[in-house]
Amino acid sequence: MGKLLCDSTAVAETTFQPSSPAIHWRDTNGASLEAVDLVSTTNTTTWDDVIGLEDQQRRHLQKLQAKGVLWKHPGDGDNDSASSSPPRSVVFRLSHGGEVSADGNCLFTASQRAMMAREMDARELRRRTVRRFSEDFGSAHEEDKEKINDAVKHMYSPDLKSGWGIHVVQEVKLLAKKEDRVTLDSAIEELVQLGMQREMAAESIYKERCIPVNDGPSWAKYMSISGSPDDEYDIITLQYTEEGLLSVDENREGHAAAFGDDIAIECLATEFKREIYVVQAHGSDAMVDEDNCVFFLPHRPRSEICELPFFLFMKGTGWCGAGADHYEPLIAHPSSLVSNEKVAVVL
Repeated sequence: MGKLLCDSTAVAETTFQPSSPAIHWRDTNGASLEAVDLVSTTNTTTWDDVIGLEDQQRRHLQKLQAKGVLWKHPGDGDNDSASSSPPRSVVFRLSHGGEVSADGNCLFTASQRAMMAREMDARELRRRTVRRFSEDFGSAHEEDKEKINDAVKHMYSPDLKSGWGIHVVQEVKLLAKKEDRVTLDSAIEELVQLGMQREMAAESIYKERCIPVNDGPSWAKYMSISGSPDDEYDIITLQYTEEGLLSVDENREGHAAAFGDDIAIECLATEFKREIYVVQAHGSDAMVDEDNCVFFLPHRPRSEICELPFFLFMKGTGWCGAGADHYEPLIAHPSSLVSNEKVAVVL
């Protein structure tokens, strides 16, 4: 995982405006800001009840909930004592926000819960993500567009001549217009009648007539797909091994949704002007010790930060599963600021 659109390290300093009126801020002798808990009525799941975790992961996550993580606003810099502005730091105690459906929309469902955005649903978050991407891509310099196109192509239309030292199976994503499915089926059947194997015929027709996901505009079409009958396109997935075509997922019912990726997360961060931290928990077969089995991957907006961050959770039992497809929400409980030494993590 990593930044795919641009380097957002140069975050403009702004006056920090908390997004929720339930958070009350006060100056404590110019040393810190304290937030009282705004999520006492939010339903959460204890880490003991979260399935699929190893003991070392569970212990570390319980520590995060008990001691909290200290988030420092990037605009604060070093916050030396001579500064006239108080730091904008918050301690968050992270609890699990419950399971979400593994239907391809989990990034957006989990983000909606993590933000406690009751006025929006997952489909609206997906729409806003794609709109933000399209607007930013349209105004980007040509050099930046090329970088984005290269990143999209690498993820969804990979070079099948390379990459096999890392992947056992590689996937190529194509977009088929729903209104064209009957025509596509007829073309495939014609090749089958000529003696071609069904999967080979499907691969040939889909590659010839469907849209490859290999640049910014096709990414926007792809990421718009939620698995709804209202989608304009269906997702076709060609799976390959080093020996050649493995399978063709024709998605005949049109239920497949585009999984959220790093580009989508950064667009979400930019749209809501807040950092998003993906908290990954790795198991013993990932060859990490307990102190390092959980780590935070930040995704920063490509502009100023004006809101509190939110947190998403991923769990894996090994490097093949770590950072995979499924996101779950974390509920961040703001609490009293304590010394750096007493928190579990400083972000």
